Amino acid sequence: MEPAFILAAFTGGFAALALRMPPLVGFLAAGFALNALGYRATPELDALAGFGVVLLLFTIGLKLDARWLLQRQVWATATAHMAASVVLVSAVIGVLRFAGLALLEGTGWRTLLLLGFALSFSSTVFAVKVLAARSESGSLYGRLAIGVLIAQDVFAVAFLSTTSGSPPSPWALLLVLLLPAAPVLRAVLDRVGRGDMRVLFGVFAALVVGYTLFDLVGIKGDLGALVVGLLLAPSGNAAPLAKSLLSVKDLLLVGFFLSIGLTGLPDAGALGVAVLLLLLMPLKGALFTALFLWFRLRARTSLLAGLTLSNYSEFGLIVGALAASHGWLSDRWLVVLAVAVALSFAVSAQLNAAGESVYRAIGPWLVRRERADLLPGDRPIEIGDARAVILGMGRIGCGAYDRLVQVHGTPAAGVEHDPATVARLRDKGYRVVEGDATDSDFWARLSLHPEVELIILAMPHQRGNLAALDQLRGDGVRATIAGVVNHEDEIAELRRRGAHEVYHLYGEAGRALADDAVAHPRR
Repeated sequence: MEPAFILAAFTGGFAALALRMPPLVGFLAAGFALNALGYRATPELDALAGFGVVLLLFTIGLKLDARWLLQRQVWATATAHMAASVVLVSAVIGVLRFAGLALLEGTGWRTLLLLGFALSFSSTVFAVKVLAARSESGSLYGRLAIGVLIAQDVFAVAFLSTTSGSPPSPWALLLVLLLPAAPVLRAVLDRVGRGDMRVLFGVFAALVVGYTLFDLVGIKGDLGALVVGLLLAPSGNAAPLAKSLLSVKDLLLVGFFLSIGLTGLPDAGALGVAVLLLLLMPLKGALFTALFLWFRLRARTSLLAGLTLSNYSEFGLIVGALAASHGWLSDRWLVVLAVAVALSFAVSAQLNAAGESVYRAIGPWLVRRERADLLPGDRPIEIGDARAVILGMGRIGCGAYDRLVQVHGTPAAGVEHDPATVARLRDKGYRVVEGDATDSDFWARLSLHPEVELIILAMPHQRGNLAALDQLRGDGVRATIAGVVNHEDEIAELRRRGAHEVYHLYGEAGRALADDAVAHPRR
């Protein structure tokens, strides 16, 4: 790879961090800067970008319950939104055509619908990166957004198959054999252990079993990676595999964001059209929010999922390239779409960062439009007579729960946002409720007994613990609040926000190890 690509990506990402923006915005800017300097995408960069997207979809599949995709609030929302978006965007672009926009001279209705279709998709890459950065991929709104994006991927495959001139091979029917082969794949995953072999198995499953098999029979290989991930998801080692692939995937996705910027530089007219297309983003997010509300979800869940999906997708570039190859669209539109996608990422990143502020501003208005019969996962939460509440039921949270119940005899309840973890712990006898402790409405839905004596902040990230602490202090909770941090420099912030006791995970482990070792009698 060109050394300039690496330098530009690092510089752009570092600058974005300094401006408190997601690094991906800096990667996009770096791509455009490289383009302005005369660089063009290389086959190596395109290959890395493609591998990054494949691994991204594979890891999405590893974390998903396939049954979730069959929920009406997922597939019906995706279908209704796409139909409405195609009509709305096509109509708006049609108005621009009659206003004399040079890019649209001689454009027929088929091209308008094609542009509407391309701009109706939301970016899977962007959404997953944003959710992962906030550790909210397993939250209800995060799972809704991912489910809708997967449904859109299915529409994408159908479009590519019907317009590429090469329909799927009859051999594609043999892909159903992956279902009986899934237990074998899961058994291999369980046997490979940790380290290099686990990572190598993940790459093999995503690129060979998934991408290559589907591509050979004329089906989009990206979908194959997603399907294989879904088939492996029931394995107990699926989550560790996804974690092992995290760094590899993130590094390869840098190439994806650079490649968007390297697509082309816009002239004044193309830039103006791209900016006009950005004005449609609020309508896109508002439509998602309205549909989620209609399907019995709370205002906050609906709004945050809508914000996550309020962007344009890299798939728009694929549609544009295909349309240009058929002569349906001019090459200038490829540049317009590339700029619109890149700008939508930058704008959407800021919108998502301010998601809670947006909700506080319009939340009361949205709450009045909630359905009376909310979905069970979005209803009020009861914890009974618990005197201790643990926020975050990972290994630390479960250890605290066990100690409180078994040693101190204190009735306890755990709060966990991941439904799979909730179900697993309930099967083991834990009292656990599903909820997002960073959700301002969670505290309004939570029936917290006035005699609760202890609240433990055991979420894996400081941002979540701070958000929960702010909510607790705002509600005037008088219980003792204790927190756990991974980094020593985070202790002061938790104490400043009002935590009574704060423990450094590794420091406490070291002290406990030393104390037990010294107390152990010699033989």
